[in-house]
Amino acid sequence: MTAPRRLAGFCFDHMHMGDLLGKALRTDAYEIVGVYDTQPERMAEVCTDLGIAAELQYADWELLIEQTAPEVAVVCSTTAEHALWVERLAARGIHVLLEKPFAVSGDEAQKCIDAASSGHVLLAVNWPLAWYASHRTTQRLISEGAIGDVIEVHYYDGNRGPQFHVHDKKEIDGEGDGSRTWWFSRAAGGGSLLDYLGYGVTLATWFRGGELPSEVTAVSHIPEGFEVDMQSIVIARYATGLSSFHTRWGTFTDPWTHQPQPFCGFVVVGTEGTIMSRDYAEVVTMQTREHPAGIDIPVDEFSAGDDILALLDAAITAGETVEGPCGPQISFGGQLIVDAAIASTDTRTPVALKVKN
Repeated sequence: MTAPRRLAGFCFDHMHMGDLLGKALRTDAYEIVGVYDTQPERMAEVCTDLGIAAELQYADWELLIEQTAPEVAVVCSTTAEHALWVERLAARGIHVLLEKPFAVSGDEAQKCIDAASSGHVLLAVNWPLAWYASHRTTQRLISEGAIGDVIEVHYYDGNRGPQFHVHDKKEIDGEGDGSRTWWFSRAAGGGSLLDYLGYGVTLATWFRGGELPSEVTAVSHIPEGFEVDMQSIVIARYATGLSSFHTRWGTFTDPWTHQPQPFCGFVVVGTEGTIMSRDYAEVVTMQTREHPAGIDIPVDEFSAGDDILALLDAAITAGETVEGPCGPQISFGGQLIVDAAIASTDTRTPVALKVKN
């Protein structure tokens, strides 16, 4: 029996910190040795829910590292600070699990990749949607050739808004208050596009085997009195046709409670069929030439411990780069699409992808 990996959490800006720490507590592969945040009360509230002792809560991140020597760091800072934290931690030889979205730009994402490479550590990006059984089943069917070659991916996703829930999807009473959260700050990396487009285009890149579009056209809706978008629609041009990606804060219901309409998830179109893959669904619906009316396929079964932390642990043990949608390569491809979409919303014109040769 090997000793558990020493894990520390840095920043509670993103509510998924509570989710990830909860996963770590439920496995023997990790031991939480410390957590840090600039807002002790915010950190303490989550730690109380999870049973993390007060002596493990730090107001000085360097002291945390000095006293606890973590091997793995979970980072849930604002998106704008992702590169800063990866650089700090990788320079100290600490593997980094970065909460989505990857970064505010491709340049910032590249800084993360370069820092991890220089520090000889692994970098993973947590895309919770990548672990939904429905989407993993969809990827399996695609890889088996069930619908031929993927030619289109269509995506709609979002929630009522980040002001309405905290970690573990705990709802906040009342109407919420967007004025008190970084999610509604453009400088901090807020907005529905940055929050949800990365999910869609990263998984689409996974479904398409790494293929990227040639250009992107995007529009967004910023309500009066806000500085970030509540809604965006993105059209990506591929050699085989067009794919579409919709993000939304302000859905009628949260998808983890009741699926809103339009439903949250994906429709993947192939040369030989289609797959409808809804978030949280227990079946995926596939059309083929043999079953044009569609058939429901139960989602594959996965253990509760089959998650991002297990993926990272296996990669560290094997000394291999993290692969798939949570790996830096596929995530970087998704970031390039996000960059083009942001540029398109600013210029109101199609934007070509800046793909390195």
